[in-house]
Amino acid sequence: MLIKNVHLENDTELTDILIKDGKFEKIAPNLTAAPDEEVIDCNGAMVLPQFIESHVHLDSALSAGDPRWNISGTLFEGIQVWSEKKETLTKEDVKTRARNAIRKQAANGIGHVRTHVDVTDPTLIAMEGLLELREELKDEVNVQIVAFPQEGIYSYPNGKELMENAAKMGADVIGAIPHFEFTREYGVESLNFAVKLAEKYDLLVDVHCDEIDDEQSRFVETLAARAYESGLKDRVTASHTTAMHSYNNAYASRLFRILRMSEMNFVANPLVNTHLQGRFDTYPKRRGVTRVKELLANGNNVSFGHDDIQDPWYPLGDGNMRDALHMGLHVCQMMGYEELLNSYKIITHNAAKTLHLGDSYAIKEGNPASFIVLNADNFYNALNEKKEVLYNFTKGKLIAKTEPAKKEVLF
Repeated sequence: MLIKNVHLENDTELTDILIKDGKFEKIAPNLTAAPDEEVIDCNGAMVLPQFIESHVHLDSALSAGDPRWNISGTLFEGIQVWSEKKETLTKEDVKTRARNAIRKQAANGIGHVRTHVDVTDPTLIAMEGLLELREELKDEVNVQIVAFPQEGIYSYPNGKELMENAAKMGADVIGAIPHFEFTREYGVESLNFAVKLAEKYDLLVDVHCDEIDDEQSRFVETLAARAYESGLKDRVTASHTTAMHSYNNAYASRLFRILRMSEMNFVANPLVNTHLQGRFDTYPKRRGVTRVKELLANGNNVSFGHDDIQDPWYPLGDGNMRDALHMGLHVCQMMGYEELLNSYKIITHNAAKTLHLGDSYAIKEGNPASFIVLNADNFYNALNEKKEVLYNFTKGKLIAKTEPAKKEVLF
């Protein structure tokens, strides 16, 4: 297959891409197709690595309103609604909803997904279902599974045993939720347990960390210290960290030293956290998104996640990472032209570091031919004009395509 006349990322010059046996064979201008070779002329569209979903909950996706709606819209009512939903979960229900959500993601250019799967369930039915789906879809979308204790490790019956069972079943990542544990001491112990479990099974770590407006919720410093001391470093991710939005600057200044030393990743979820945070505020209301610009300036890797897709915590969403990016750029005040032009890196290259995908993610000769074609000549125009993902390829296999919409102005 020969892909003609594309802008590679934001390069102003046009180039061609030759694909053979599912890999990038040659990337150079003016390549010639072999006889009978499929040719796609992109006419100046841009090519990017596939978008990455750094943080989503596929086990709860597309369940909004079942068994009831989250009327208050709060995080904690969402947890309660999901607890009620878990009583009637079946493996097929989980797999069907998750598969449909992944199809939405693929249509929007996603090729890699890190999903948190609730393991505070004695049956571990959602984990079983997602593990099966990961295998079934391995040729289309790379699914990475986090063993996530939604109701706590130490605050849920047999929480530690359920976490270890999930690791033995095949989870890729160990999670935790320290701010939801009964006590601060339980929260710290849950982080110690999660890091040790990851070391034992050679897994990554991704913690729901300080997803609360309480500026006294400071588990991120403990997680950073454990990442640094254990040597796991960039194998560790702190998700949400919304309490950092409320930290006083003196504390934040001290905190950023260990964050830099830890080399750990951060995931912000701008759509969901602007919806959930600031619920106890009258006015002014906090935006509730972590300090993205400051973390990037500090040398920490930051990516964005959609977090929830039509579930008890967030009633909207169709798995489009550009929606999360668009919101994040606004609330984090990252609206300079160069910031906008290069913002795709937050949901591509930065996210690849979060998922620990390694060098194979990049578009270069010899790597798997996994990429998207966006109907624009650069990312500023693609983002601003909401341009279509024309093609989504995984290892040379077309997994989704979109026909451009035709619009007419009649005046």
